Amino acid sequence: MPAIRMKQLPHGIAALIVPLILSACASQIMKSYIGAPINSVMLDYGPPDNVYDLGPGARAYQWRKQKTQVVSGQSSGEIRDTRRGERYEVTETPGYVEHTECFYTFYTRGSGPDWYVTSFRQPSLECE
Repeated sequence: MPAIRMKQLPHGIAALIVPLILSACASQIMKSYIGAPINSVMLDYGPPDNVYDLGPGARAYQWRKQKTQVVSGQSSGEIRDTRRGERYEVTETPGYVEHTECFYTFYTRGSGPDWYVTSFRQPSLECE
């Protein structure tokens, strides 16, 4: 089967495929814990921020992560001809700090003294 080249795809389709490919990251990691004891997740990521009892033999364990990203500003300019000669005009876009709060939730079932991961809640797209 020939490889798909992004240049050959119409722009709209490429815009949909790229986020889907990139979004699989957190979900794939979370999927790898299904069937494992919740202690495996705790060993990798520390204690959960929240634990919810969902009824007899069911619990949800939730980790919260805050992501902070600095988006730099941009500056561009061009020379324009005016009645008084050439003038350099600058256009500036200010930078900003973006904060995103992400939640990663695993659903578990109790078996004896241990809790085993049965599924997870899909993280929001910006948290993938």
